[in-house]
Amino acid sequence: MTTTGKQLFTTLAADGTLTVEIADATFPDPTGNQVLVRMEAAPINPSDLAILTGAADFENADYSPGKVVAKMPEPFNSGQKARHGQRLPAGNEGAGTVIATGDSDMAKALMGQRVACVPGNAFSQYAIADAAMCLPLGDHSSEAGASSFVNPMTALGFVENAKMDGEKAILHTVGASNLGQMLNRICLEDGMGLVNIVRKDDQAELLKSQGATHVVNSSDDDFMAKLKAAIDETDAFYGFDPIGGGQMVDTCFKAMEQVAVSKMTEYSRYGSNQAKRMFIYGRLDFGPTILTPAYGFGWTLSGWLLTPFLQTAGMETVMRMRKRVLDNLTTTFASSYKTKVDLEGMLTKDAILDYRQMKTGEKYLVTPNG
Repeated sequence: MTTTGKQLFTTLAADGTLTVEIADATFPDPTGNQVLVRMEAAPINPSDLAILTGAADFENADYSPGKVVAKMPEPFNSGQKARHGQRLPAGNEGAGTVIATGDSDMAKALMGQRVACVPGNAFSQYAIADAAMCLPLGDHSSEAGASSFVNPMTALGFVENAKMDGEKAILHTVGASNLGQMLNRICLEDGMGLVNIVRKDDQAELLKSQGATHVVNSSDDDFMAKLKAAIDETDAFYGFDPIGGGQMVDTCFKAMEQVAVSKMTEYSRYGSNQAKRMFIYGRLDFGPTILTPAYGFGWTLSGWLLTPFLQTAGMETVMRMRKRVLDNLTTTFASSYKTKVDLEGMLTKDAILDYRQMKTGEKYLVTPNG
């Protein structure tokens, strides 16, 4: 037997035509360790937008009920050649109720329960998920549990990674985001130093009201001086950046190096030997990452993704992280949303042009079943 429901699909053609549509789909009965979840809530995360909208021109797209056709410009179209012609689902995570299970004991134990899951096709009325990757929500609502994986596990992952590398402080370049606020709460709980970079005064006040001690506004004239002072006080030579493009990473490296040089007792033509490390974990800015190395040779820039980190961290660490998220779902790891839309509502011009901007604190929540 199969279950039928509506699902979002995205297809990029070789000529750059991007089609995003809601269509009927069939979902087979789950087998083995699988469960079938009736999806009730799913956030639109920046990581979803990579295949959902990418860099396509949605200002001049062709909109119709449940369908939008846009043009993907170069070099972004050629850069995604591997997906040309593939009809892909979207939606990394969400929450809903298990309505059918496979025959494993783990799967059967979830029958009828509300769970958070990471099926990869959460923008759908139904989804097949692995029972091992489902988090029973107990009395929590699907809305409360919808964002219980990507942001919470990423924020926790930053702190776990820093601890593994022997660091005692972190720098984060988008401090007032949902993830940034979670990171602030985690660092306060764990005694990990944190330097938060924001762009607006109200964002700075928001973080300070939540206990943040080091918040610097990149719009201030004395931003660089304040950033160096915060790094000096915390030893935050280890940072995470979701912006990607532009010069924010470069600015952070320069501030780190200038702090390190100020502590040197002897001059070196090669700069300081202080290890400085930045991780790019998103692409809010699709432009080039601009580096103007003036920070010695002791610096490293690399990418950071949640799944590879979890694979490296090991199951014991992952299970400990998941338990911490569940135990603090409505406090440390609480998420907020600007608005809710159904599947068809995702594909209106107003909605797409709004949520694709990925504005701080303005996340959308999708309710696939209304």
